[in-house]
Amino acid sequence: MLKWLAQVFTVTGFAVRTIPQRKGASLAAAFGIAGVVMVLVSVLSIAFGFRKTINVSGAPDRAVVLRMTADNEMMSFFTGDEVRVIQDAPHLQRSEQGPSASPELYVIIDLPKRSTGTDANVPLRGVQPAAFDVHHEITMLQGRRFAPGRNEIIVGRAAVGEFAGLELSATLKVVGLPWTVVGVFSANGSVAESEIWTDAGVLQPAYQRGNTYQSVFVRLESTDRFNEFKDAFTTDPRLKVKVRRETEYYADQSKLLFRLISFLGGLIASLMALGAAFGALNTMYTAVAARTREIATLRALGFGAGPVAISVLLESILLAVFGGAVGATVAYIAFDGFRTATLNFQSFSQVAFAFEVTPGLLAGGVFLAAFIGFIGGLLPAVRAARMPIATGLRAW
Repeated sequence: MLKWLAQVFTVTGFAVRTIPQRKGASLAAAFGIAGVVMVLVSVLSIAFGFRKTINVSGAPDRAVVLRMTADNEMMSFFTGDEVRVIQDAPHLQRSEQGPSASPELYVIIDLPKRSTGTDANVPLRGVQPAAFDVHHEITMLQGRRFAPGRNEIIVGRAAVGEFAGLELSATLKVVGLPWTVVGVFSANGSVAESEIWTDAGVLQPAYQRGNTYQSVFVRLESTDRFNEFKDAFTTDPRLKVKVRRETEYYADQSKLLFRLISFLGGLIASLMALGAAFGALNTMYTAVAARTREIATLRALGFGAGPVAISVLLESILLAVFGGAVGATVAYIAFDGFRTATLNFQSFSQVAFAFEVTPGLLAGGVFLAAFIGFIGGLLPAVRAARMPIATGLRAW
């Protein structure tokens, strides 16, 4: 066994040292694989970044109450009387200011993107003071909170970066009325940072909504009170509602886009990988042809067919891993943290997020490169092992 391994290392060493003599074909194969990995990692980093933004939006002690037939806030509807029933439900956190329940109005406005100037759907959320208790991660970075009863808005920091006209002290026209930006807030990188917030009492008459809302976000006494809170509504004939943990609600909001981007990224990468595998195959056939006499000589000196085949396979994998590492590095430098915004099909609004190039994505990209190298080197390795010694020694 040790002799066999020694032969593998010796033959592989010879092969690696001859790569500079075939650098053109070798670099072409390696950088073809680098392109595959770069595309795969960069595309999937979009999906991972979007999902991360959605996932950090939920808190384990919060729940979302929607109309029974609604899958998102746009399709939900509550009257003021129904909201009061929800606010009186058991197992909510309560303070001197009242229950930790935030009835919210959710509308969409058009704003131009900074990067393209094209209009995009941006969420405008009407809230009451209780919202800052329920969404306790909201922190003012600039300015102040909006004053109740005034046409004032506060803007998430991601929205400021992605959409034009949202700077502090700017004036925004909404339904023909001027609204002043009085603050910029952060929310731990959550989807709320893509939104604009204002007083619900001002937004309702502006959109002629009367005393209505679309959702109610609540903070529970503890995370294990969720089922009891939910069960309180199943026996209440006054309401037909859907109660969901906030973490589950936002996770569902990301599924469609995550699957779509992952599918498209995988499809593009698969097509490119097929081309890269053929490139590696051609390179290794060329390498075997160039080393015909060397391989035959080694076989004549007693080196087995197995070590020769393994050496060709290892050379192909090493070239592929090198290309994969280059592609993964380029993708990380170019895309990790890159900020953009995209339409969330389930909420019909733009969500600003940052690309997320994770260690798992980088490792997966390099593994894909190694697999391409294995596929590309397999047949040339078999050919090298089966080559007749006499034929190889006669080759020029």
